[in-house]
Amino acid sequence: MTGQIVNNKIKAGIIGGAGYTGGEMLRILINHPNVEIAFVNSTSNAGNLISDVHTDLIGDTDLKFVSDIPQDIDVLFLCVGHGDAKKFLAANPINDNIKIIDLSQDFRLNANAEFGNREFVYGLPELNRDQIKPANNIANPGCFATCIQLGLLPLASKGLIKSEVHINATTGSTGAGQSLAATSHFSWRNNNLSIYKAFEHQHLNEIGESLLQLQPSLSETLSFIPQRGAFTRGILAAMYLESDLTLDEAQTIYEEYYSAHPFTHVSRKNIDLKQVVNTNKSLVHIEKHGGKLFIISIIDNLLKGASGQAVQNMNLMFGLEETAGLRLKAANF
Repeated sequence: MTGQIVNNKIKAGIIGGAGYTGGEMLRILINHPNVEIAFVNSTSNAGNLISDVHTDLIGDTDLKFVSDIPQDIDVLFLCVGHGDAKKFLAANPINDNIKIIDLSQDFRLNANAEFGNREFVYGLPELNRDQIKPANNIANPGCFATCIQLGLLPLASKGLIKSEVHINATTGSTGAGQSLAATSHFSWRNNNLSIYKAFEHQHLNEIGESLLQLQPSLSETLSFIPQRGAFTRGILAAMYLESDLTLDEAQTIYEEYYSAHPFTHVSRKNIDLKQVVNTNKSLVHIEKHGGKLFIISIIDNLLKGASGQAVQNMNLMFGLEETAGLRLKAANF
């Protein structure tokens, strides 16, 4: 590891600590046994108590937001909007010895993976764990991309995506970020359901690159219909494709692929979002219907789809137990 660890604690800085992903990052790291939060930067809240913005943290921290960016840290989390990470790094040179984990989409694609002298590794542990461990810079995957990939990676690893993949996935309102928009107001979102960016969602690009990494011959279409759900957290992706596999063969492929991954589990019973919300888990369930293989994949979009996965990547980068600080409890009722 390149960062100097003081008193066995990783010193972490957070940029953009007032938003949803920044808040989740704080909630995890405050309770992480191997991390000390050195600073939390927020230009709009500098000087304010963190617990005045994230009111559920009253009694958990006396930290205040700051406007400066101290460099005596080991890792920097960029919890910023899409396009803002690149702007931030261009305006604020970060010491080479500081590891960076970016939660925006700025460095996820192969064509965008280099910035100055930094090269970003795509941070999906179930795909790139061996590359993540020695990495100094991580591009954290998108939430839809994480959920969908976890449903398809085992097939791609065996070269078994041989037909069009039909994907219908629904996300909670927190997936849109904290800034208000017409489609994120409670009065519009509640008791409502809508489709957006049909067949052209930006996460298709990173999904495609990951599947090609495992199945270079892949030429089949991914037909993705994203939906906005009338709930706060979570993503459920329902997918199907033509397949000659029997259900037992498919079960074996999926269970073997995820056997060494502590957060992704194959369930032989049907699954629902309450099993994963507030956790870093992903659950996958598969069924066979005639010639079609049907796959359900679920995650919490703010944890396994964002901040939890970022901490999972940090654990791997610093040689910690992969699950450190991430044994979180689902709210099942």
